[in-house]
Amino acid sequence: MMNEPSPAAVYQSLLQEHAVSLAVLQKRRTRYGWARLLLVLTTIVLAYVFLTSEEALSGCAIIIGGTVAFLLLLNRDIKNNASIAHTTLLIHINEEELKILQHHFKQRESGSAYQELLHPYADDLDILGPASLYQYVNRCHTGQGKRLLAANLLAALPLHSLKHRQEAAKELAPMIAWRQEFAAYAQQTPITPATQERVHDWLKNDDANFEARGWQWLVPVYSAITILSAGAAALGFIPASVFSFLFFIYFITGSLLGKQAVRMHSNLTRIAPEMSTLTHLLRSFEEQTFLSPHLQLLQQQGKPGKGPAWHQLGSLKSILGRFDLRLNAFLFIFLNSFLLWDVRQARSLNAWKKLNRPLVAHWFAALAETEVIISIATLHFNQPGWAFPQVAATYCELRGTGIGHPLLHETVRVSSDFSIRGRGRIALVTGSNMAGKSTFLRSLGVNLVLAQMGAPVCAASFHFSPMQLMSSMRIADDLSENTSTFYAELKKLKSIIEAVHTGAPLFILLDEILRGTNSHDRHAGSKALIAQLIRDSTVAVLATHDLSLAEWSGVDEQSIENYHFDV
Repeated sequence: MMNEPSPAAVYQSLLQEHAVSLAVLQKRRTRYGWARLLLVLTTIVLAYVFLTSEEALSGCAIIIGGTVAFLLLLNRDIKNNASIAHTTLLIHINEEELKILQHHFKQRESGSAYQELLHPYADDLDILGPASLYQYVNRCHTGQGKRLLAANLLAALPLHSLKHRQEAAKELAPMIAWRQEFAAYAQQTPITPATQERVHDWLKNDDANFEARGWQWLVPVYSAITILSAGAAALGFIPASVFSFLFFIYFITGSLLGKQAVRMHSNLTRIAPEMSTLTHLLRSFEEQTFLSPHLQLLQQQGKPGKGPAWHQLGSLKSILGRFDLRLNAFLFIFLNSFLLWDVRQARSLNAWKKLNRPLVAHWFAALAETEVIISIATLHFNQPGWAFPQVAATYCELRGTGIGHPLLHETVRVSSDFSIRGRGRIALVTGSNMAGKSTFLRSLGVNLVLAQMGAPVCAASFHFSPMQLMSSMRIADDLSENTSTFYAELKKLKSIIEAVHTGAPLFILLDEILRGTNSHDRHAGSKALIAQLIRDSTVAVLATHDLSLAEWSGVDEQSIENYHFDV
């Protein structure tokens, strides 16, 4: 059986395919431009010839035909330009993936906006910020997706969700074209949390305007009266002066009622482009057939009784489009005066709100979850040698083969086997400077973070039990609080000890603790901390230069396992 093409080969092939498509589209745009110019010139010349030869009817027909043809060409050109923009985004996506495969990802969005002060492990393990795990994994383009991904990196997912995420990611991994189309749509007009908040504020506002039952018959009756009066005036049954007075009344009535409707419209009209993007994304997601129960559930959660979510969003977009006819002042005067146009659209908005109010939050949540799954699926596709971890039910178990740091390129990455089982266990790692002790600790931590969000890990195999990760590895002073490095480390260790006392299942990473004091105090403090962790049945991996700790017999020998990194 032939080997599967590498991820780089797939992306390179897609890149070439989209480049060819882009060249065709750009040539077509040039042809459309020349065609429009030629059409305009031809129409002008022929219209002039016929109009000056007293064939006015033919001249008018040529002008009308030329105008229609011009609009048709313009519409095709607009669609072609949209295809050019979309194809350009697809090219960028594949170029970006090729860079990431070479571990050139530090130019990407860092996720620093989601950093939490005094987080248990994020700063030590480079979860967010420059050269971070977030930069490497993130394929989200909506604000909701980015925020959810950061949250999943900062806190473990519930156990029952891990398997669902894994299955969904495995299904999406080979669906490269669909994933990239989804990402390209998401980048056109990115959906922000501000958009969601604005929609939610509008949904929460119980606007009673035009909700009374009487409006149901008042609007059509009013429209019938105004249209009949206009027809009567046209047929000569009503004098022009009387109809002018009636039209003035109609105009004032429509304008006064329209003021109440405009307030509803102004809250939504600014987000119309983002709602269009949301419609595209939900349609792409809901029309796809999935086998994963998690993806199927996401498809079903946001479906109202009257069709799929994207169809409902399309209805909202249509209502907003009809509202926007007010931008054509001449047309709008007649529509609002004779048909109460604003009132009709306000009532349509109210009806849409009643039907979809409970579902909108599901749409945004489903979109965010889908983007996170796409991020995991892309990681799985890019790194086929990485393993999806297996979950052990009891605390504590963490074992794996070929465990490496995912943010290091495979050409420089050093992988290790590791296993720790049972409560009250300490893995003591000794070795010289630059032997890889800190990198090994970070490899364990970062892979546990990936495992507990449902992602594959940088290992040949990986088994773990769900547990809260804490670390003390990278301590810095704080001038704003007049805090020394040593005191900052004591505060971090204090938070770890407090967490230990809660009895929660913890996995603790400690790198050269108490480095800010003398060797005697550091040795005594380290022994005291290790003894306390063992007494409280906590699991930890501790890297140290203090070789005497490896020979310490002050605790049960079975509680401490010694590891050594040699240069």
